[in-house]
This record gives sequence, C-alpha cells and structure tokens, in this order.
Amino acid sequence: MASQTTLTLDTPVQYVKGIGPKRAALLARVDVATVEDLLFYLPRRYLDRSRITTIRSLRVGEEATVVAKVLACGVKKGRRNRYIVTVGDDTGILQCVWFQAVSYMSGVFHVGETVAFSGKVTMYRGPQLVHPEYDKISDDDQSSPLHTGGIIPMYPSTEALSRSGLDSRGFRRVLRGALDRLGETVPETLSEDILKNQRLVPLGRALENIHFPKDWRLFSEAQRRLKFEELFFIQLFLAFHRKNRDVEQKGIAFSRVGDRPKTFIEGLPFDMTDAQKRVLGEIREDMKTRQSMNRLLQGDVGSGKTVVAVVAMLVAVENGYQAALMAPTEILAEQHFRTVRRCLEGSDVRVVLLKGGQKSAKRRTILKNLAEGEIDIVVGTHALVQEGVTYKNLGLVVIDEQHRFGVMQRAHLRLKGVHPDVLVMTATPIPRTLALTLYGDLDVSVLDELPKGRRPVRTVWRKEESRQAIYQFIRDEVQKNRQAYIVYPLVEESEKMDLADATAGYENLARHVFPEFRVALLHGRMKSEEKEDVMRSFQDGEIHILVSTTVVEVGVDVPNATVMLIEHAERFGLTQLHQLRGRIGRGAELSTCILLTQGFLSEDALKRVQTMVETHDGFRIAEVDLQIRGPGELFGTRQHGSLNLRIANLATDGRILDEARKEALRLVDEDPHLEKQENRRIRQTYQKRHRERFGLMHVG
Repeated sequence: MASQTTLTLDTPVQYVKGIGPKRAALLARVDVATVEDLLFYLPRRYLDRSRITTIRSLRVGEEATVVAKVLACGVKKGRRNRYIVTVGDDTGILQCVWFQAVSYMSGVFHVGETVAFSGKVTMYRGPQLVHPEYDKISDDDQSSPLHTGGIIPMYPSTEALSRSGLDSRGFRRVLRGALDRLGETVPETLSEDILKNQRLVPLGRALENIHFPKDWRLFSEAQRRLKFEELFFIQLFLAFHRKNRDVEQKGIAFSRVGDRPKTFIEGLPFDMTDAQKRVLGEIREDMKTRQSMNRLLQGDVGSGKTVVAVVAMLVAVENGYQAALMAPTEILAEQHFRTVRRCLEGSDVRVVLLKGGQKSAKRRTILKNLAEGEIDIVVGTHALVQEGVTYKNLGLVVIDEQHRFGVMQRAHLRLKGVHPDVLVMTATPIPRTLALTLYGDLDVSVLDELPKGRRPVRTVWRKEESRQAIYQFIRDEVQKNRQAYIVYPLVEESEKMDLADATAGYENLARHVFPEFRVALLHGRMKSEEKEDVMRSFQDGEIHILVSTTVVEVGVDVPNATVMLIEHAERFGLTQLHQLRGRIGRGAELSTCILLTQGFLSEDALKRVQTMVETHDGFRIAEVDLQIRGPGELFGTRQHGSLNLRIANLATDGRILDEARKEALRLVDEDPHLEKQENRRIRQTYQKRHRERFGLMHVG
C-alpha cells in the first residue's frame, strides 16, 4: 500500500483509499488506471440543491429536478408495458414512467431510496416525468455534506461499477479523498505565459472546483481551464503535424495536367459546377508544388466530389504515378470502383478493386501488379494500408468519409508512398469547430453548389396511422413510371432482428401491398454480386420499389427515384437521415422523403425529425447532430488516435477552441521543439499524456 506521502499523478489507482485491486480492475474498463485518470474522470452533470423543485411546485411543460423518496415501484401491464416509480417529498406525490427498457428498469430502484429525478413535467392523473434522468443521492448517509451540499457532482458509472459501490456516491468519496491527499501539489501543465494570457486558474484549483465547486463562478473558471487545456494539446499536435509536413516533407510535384484529365472533363455529359471548377483549381495548385497536398474536400451528397477525385487521380496517373481511393466500407468501395470504372471506360487507365474477401489467387495477382506498377488506380477499404500491400510509386491518396479513419490510419497510408498527396473527402458537412479539431492540419475546400436542375427534396413526418395513405402515395408515384426506396434501420446490436424486420417488411410489401409492382430486397449480408445485380436492376428501372437496409446510404444514383420512405425514422442518426435523403432528388421531378415514426419519441429523436423537416442545409444539420450526440458518436472517433474529449464540447466551445489554436500555433512558431525553459511543462505533458494517444510528435 502506498504511504500517505507518496500519492502522485502516476500512482496506480488501486492505491487510492477506497479502491483496491477489484475496483481498480473495473475502473480499467473505463480507462482509469492512475490517480491522474481518476482526477480527470469528470462529473457528467451537477445537482444544485438550491434549484430543486418541490413536487407541489411542478409546472407542466417545464424542465425540473425533484429529490424524493421511492414509495413504490413496479411494472404495469397493458397494451404497452411500462415501469412506474411512485415517489414523494414533503409536498406531494409524483410518478416517473419508463416505456422502454422495462425489464432493465425494474431492477434499478428500491423502496426507501432517495433519488434525484430530472425531466420535463407532463400531466396524467397527476404530475409525471417520462423517461427522466435519475441519480441516487444517498440512503444511509443522508446527512453527509458530500452528498447533501449545495452543488453535488453526479458521475458516469457502469452497472458493474455501481454494483461494486462506485456509483455517484462512491466516486464522490474516493475523489474527495484523493484531492485531499494531493491538495495544491498537482503539477501544472501549461506555461506561466499561457496561464496569464488566457487568465486561467492553476490546474490543482481547477480540478478541485470541477469536482466539488463551492459556487457556480468557481465551477465556470475550472471548466474553462480544463476545456482550454484539452483543446490546446489537440491543437498543439495538429500544429506540430502541419509544421513538420511543411518544413521536412518534400512531396511530389505533378508538373503537367496532360490529356487524360482534359479528355475526361470534355466527355462528361454535363457541365461542371463553378464550385467544382474552383475546387479543382485549388487541388491543382497544391499538386503542382513539391509540398505534399493535405486537403479536405467537403460537399453534400450529390455535389460532385467523385468527379473531382477522378480528375485529381488522372493528374497523378498522367505524371507517371499511382493513385489509391480508400473508402470506409466494402459496399462504398465497390460503389466507388463501379463509378470510377464507368467514368474511365474506353481509356487506357488500369483500375482495380482490392478488398478483404477476394480469392487468394486474384488478390496475389493484384498485389503483384500494384508493386510492379501495372495498376494505375486502386480502390479499396482499409485493406489498402495493411501489411503486404506495396506500391511501385504511390503519388495520390484519396480517402472518402475521412471521419471514419483516425489520425494514425492516415499516417499509415501516407507511409505507403514517398509522401503522396492526400485528398480527404466527406459528404458529411462538418461544423467549423469540428473541422478545426479533426482536420486542423488540412486545407479545406467546399463544394457548396449542387448540379443544375436539382430540386430540394420535400420532407414530411408521418405516424403509423398514415401508413395506408403513404402506400397509396407510393403507388401513385410508381404508376407515373417513377421509383421508390423503403428503408429499414440496421443497428449493429440487433442486426439479426433488424434484418428480419427488413425481410418481413419486404415479403409483406411484395405479396400484399404492392403485388402489381416489381419489389426487391437489398441488405448488407448479401454477396457482392447479388447486391450489384439488385442495384443495377434498380438503376435500369427493372425494379419499381427497393426495400433496403441502410446500405443505400452509400451510393446508388437513381435519378428516377422520387420517393423514400424511412421506417422507424426515430432510430436513425441525423447525419444518416440526411445521407439517405440525398439518394433521391437527383432528377428533374419533385421528390419526397417520408419519415415514419413509431410510438413515444425521445426529445433527441423529436429534434432529429423536426430538423430534417425544417432544413436541407447540411451544415445546419451537422451542427444539430453535434449538439445532440457529440463528436465521439457522430464521427465514430472513439478509436485510437482520436478526440475522445472529456470536457470540451465542440458544439459550444468554438471561442475557447480559437484561443487554444492561436496559442498552439504561436508556440510552435516561436519554439518549434519546445526547448525553452518556460515551455518545459508543456513538453513533458505533451510527451506523457499525448504521445500514446496520437503517436509520436511528428506523425508522418
């Protein structure tokens, strides 16, 4: 056991009073291994005892927090089972109701417990909270100031941690003890210069007041300090990365445009938009120089990113180099391969698809041809960066849906060539704060113009009682020689169930609802050849109605499709709904996207549906999605080499991000290797805390 005097930030967490080996093993699952990790295990919210509402004072439609004792709890059977907890304080009785996760909830509460419930007040035979947030305050230590003070921290916990005593109450005890032992001895991580410039409180004081604030002013100071630090070290990484690239890495100068790109552009059956021409000019300027291009291309669904990418790849080929196009999923890689091959039909450019499930003989041939320079453009998934894949002279890498790839994957791909140019594309419009954080080392181009003739898609929200009218609307559209999508959700946790939903839905639609039309099913578990056949038949108009899981999110371009019905729209993410909607509205006719929802909608689901109805602006949609879900879920960035933000919120902390970015750029400019004495703390913190997370200081 560590002695009272030897607790440091690096001390294993098991030596903190109240933890021990068993709880330490559970904490390791939530990435808490040391005292430092514990101190940065931050409250998810706070309960302000001065702002508690009594049950008698509740008003319908208002958000409120009630602290009350559990009087009764149990499942009420009915058409829809629900779990009801009856609670009371000195002023009245309140019911808390759950319609979802009923079996799980039935084991959560016990009569006699004191619990804080928060939510929007409704009225049904008395005041009610539906699906409220809840935190158990205390049962046996009601008088402890740790649990009954003015501002009480509430910590995230897992079922296993709660069972071991590390619920919010347990975390309060443990953290109070750790902070008391460390006191003001928490080592500072930022320079005096930055602390003074930004008027930031010392780290030790910030940690004390983020966990146990005496008032909201102290909390606000602590929060700002910790947010700044988190964003500063990310921006410092990106500043190093950019400086290193600019100074040390000499890339390829693609000196000529050549005939292939010109021939391709002249052969297009449409005029390029002004935005496409502008972006191609920006890419061309980058590719001409010896400095490696690192450019992010943002553009909504249908804005013409693929055409831009093909031109850039042809410039590389024209100069004697190979190009690689990497997509996050096999189906998207296959779609890109078909598109690129179709674009280059009749040319001498050699294009291949490399993916995981190919037969070994075919794969060996592709790898041999890649290494010998017999292939000009290779399309694939992350398989393109795996060991054993070598290139003769890789000159350009195009990465689609960059947010699915961490910083480290991008670095691995760059190492496949002699500092190839990199163009990353996303159809997910990214809010400025997130772009600066995910891609602060990239230049940004935006395709902000849709091709001529594209009409905005009409989006409507309907409930189950409108189903027959929806079917009639689809029937009317198909009778006008148009086509329709009907999309079912596919959530990984219940993939089999959802696939069954789609399959059952397809059988019902084909046999009973639309027997007069040709209806087909498409889902991710079909073989590639089957999927391709179905997609091609739909594109050729042989299929009237395509019933699908979310695989259609990525790729079938069918101008004749004018209707999309999204079943269980409440189960989709906002960005996913926007991507799906982008599959229609590609022709001259008015298109309609119908969002069909079932039962009770959570506040977030309601906001997603309403946002889709109100706007087509991809950037506005991305901002709302960021507010609802945060960057981790939104961009799949919880993998190694990613953001994993503990406290900063990219939806609201744009101003702090700007300040952190300015300080990071200034520092790298003035002291590129952090060698000055006054920057020693920053260097030590960067190397200790961020090397493992981002890789070495200069990630290629």
